[in-house]
Amino acid sequence: MDKTLADYSQFAALDIRVGTIIRAEIFEKARNPAYKLWIDFGELGELKSSAQITELYSCEALQRKQVIAVVNFPKKQIADFMSECLVLGAVGNDGVTLLATDINVENGIKIA
Repeated sequence: MDKTLADYSQFAALDIRVGTIIRAEIFEKARNPAYKLWIDFGELGELKSSAQITELYSCEALQRKQVIAVVNFPKKQIADFMSECLVLGAVGNDGVTLLATDINVENGIKIA
């Protein structure tokens, strides 16, 4: 697969943080199966995200789960919902597996 190389300044421009999902619900108006997520990023506050992660996760399983997200992308309107961050995951044949820390850490902590 041919990929354009990124330099360190492009990576450094991303603000990637740990947050805890405090609410998840089915996103009924999304074109593809998805959830609406409300994520606590500590001092950054609560941000919303739309995530196509329905294959491997239920709303109940997402409650209190810590995830990794990019918090400085522009907001994106998806149907009637404003997505404010991008939750990161590994895309496999069975669906998307969320990226997370292996132990709980403080919400809002920066990934470097």
